[in-house]
This record gives sequence, structure tokens and C-alpha cells, in this order.
Amino acid sequence: MRQIALILILTLTICLSVINGQGVKSDTPRRLENLFGRLLKTSEDSVRISINDSINLVIESYVRSDSIFSHSFTNLRYLGQITSPDKQLKIVTWNLLLSTSSSRYFSYFIFRSGKENKIFELTADYSEEPIRTDTIYSDKDWYGALYYDASPLKRENKGSWMLLGIDYGNPSITRKVIDVISLSPGGEVIFGKKWFVAGEEVKFREVLEYSATAVVSMRFLSDRSIVFDHLVPINPGMKGNREFYAPDFSYDAYEYEKGVWKFQSDVDVRNKKKKQSATRNTQPSKPLTP
Repeated sequence: MRQIALILILTLTICLSVINGQGVKSDTPRRLENLFGRLLKTSEDSVRISINDSINLVIESYVRSDSIFSHSFTNLRYLGQITSPDKQLKIVTWNLLLSTSSSRYFSYFIFRSGKENKIFELTADYSEEPIRTDTIYSDKDWYGALYYDASPLKRENKGSWMLLGIDYGNPSITRKVIDVISLSPGGEVIFGKKWFVAGEEVKFREVLEYSATAVVSMRFLSDRSIVFDHLVPINPGMKGNREFYAPDFSYDAYEYEKGVWKFQSDVDVRNKKKKQSATRNTQPSKPLTP
């Protein structure tokens, strides 16, 4: 209890370092780094939760500051900071590992909106269940992921952003997801659009599932092209068991055509000319690991 009390005192001190409506003091990154370091060194769940509460209070003040779209922490290994090229969406995300209860994702989604930004705080438990591709998600049932890139959609789909993320909820299977985030007419955040066409199948998002020991690439090749590793079972007898899928050194892609994203198999990435777009302010988080 004494340790938790000391953490609460530290929380108040840290929160005073964040100036609402103005910016961030120079020592705030160091203190956040210190808090994330404590999470790595602590095995007791109750202490980890208290430390994470301190982190969350600092981040909550930060995302409500006037400098949220102009400022980005540097060298914070466990805090993801994604700003879309159009400077209209920012995502701040991290994860909390627990040993006796479900680990969790924490994310703030900040939409630039006139004088006062729209801010959504989302949390989700780790889940071994697959991310569904046949439905939309909202802030109330968000599946949870660490996002590492975002790109705006233009013209007829203005107000929507493509997201690339990774999910570690299943200890045997890692997932990478291509999703769409937008605001509903009522101003609520929603994930998913029925825009992903793969043959006869039309999906709300694309999800890759593969062995937790494999390394899989998924990235924007341009504003209208997302390329990723083609996945195969490590031997034919394991077909359908995603725990044993890995890249085979070929690539697939989704290409934007007439308002939808069409799946293309076995693309030649070397011959694709990368379209230059606005510089991304992208600092993906390194997930906390046991």
C-alpha cells in the first residue's frame, strides 16, 4: 500500500507538469519514460495498474492541449503517436500487460474539429478471438490494437482514414489489421467500411493472422496502395491453422479503385512507383512484453 501511495503522489506531481491549453513541459517525456520503465520492472498487477493510471492522467491532459497536433514526444519507446498526413487525426496508444487478469490496450483518437477537437478515449481487453471482418465496431466494442500508420481518404470518402495496426491479444497468433476509422453522423467514432473486395467476398476490414514468432510487413506503398506479405502454412498439413502461417517472400496488396479497395495477389513491389505524399508524423509504439 505504501508503494501505491507513493505512485499516487508521483501522479499529482506529473500532472502539474502538463499545462492544459498550452503545451508540455520539457521534463514530461522523461517522467513518462520513467513510468513505462516502472511497468517493465514491476510484476505485481495492482502496482502496474496504479502506474498505468498515472500514465493515463498525463496523456489525457496532453491530448487536450492546444499543441496536440504540433507536438510529438520523441524517444518514448512504449507510446505510439500517429498523426495523419492531413493533420486531421492523431492517435496516441499503448498497452498494459497484466498477469492475473486481461492485459489491455489504451488509445486516444483526436479529430481536429474547429476550435475544440473531438477526443475519444478507448480501451479494450486482450482477446484470443479473431477480429471480425463482417461488421463495424464502435468505441463501445472496439477490438483493440496498436496502430502504427494512418492515411486520409480523399474526395468522395473525405472524413475517413485508413489505419494499419497490430494485435497481440492471442499469445500464439499475431494479427495485423487494415481498417477504416470515421465519425458517424451523430459524431461517434466507428471502425470499418464495407470497402474491401477480395474476389466474391466484401469485407469491412482486412485481418492477417500468423505465427507469433513470424515477422510480417504491412505498409502503405502510396495513398492508394497497401502492400503486405503473402502468408502460407509452413507445411501443407497445417493449412488453416494460423498459428503456423508465415511469409513466403511474395506480396499481396489492396489497391484503391472507384471508392473501394480491391485485393491483388502476387504483386511485384519492385516495379511499383511509390507516390510521394505528405510527410507522416508517425512514431509507432514498441509493445510492452513480459
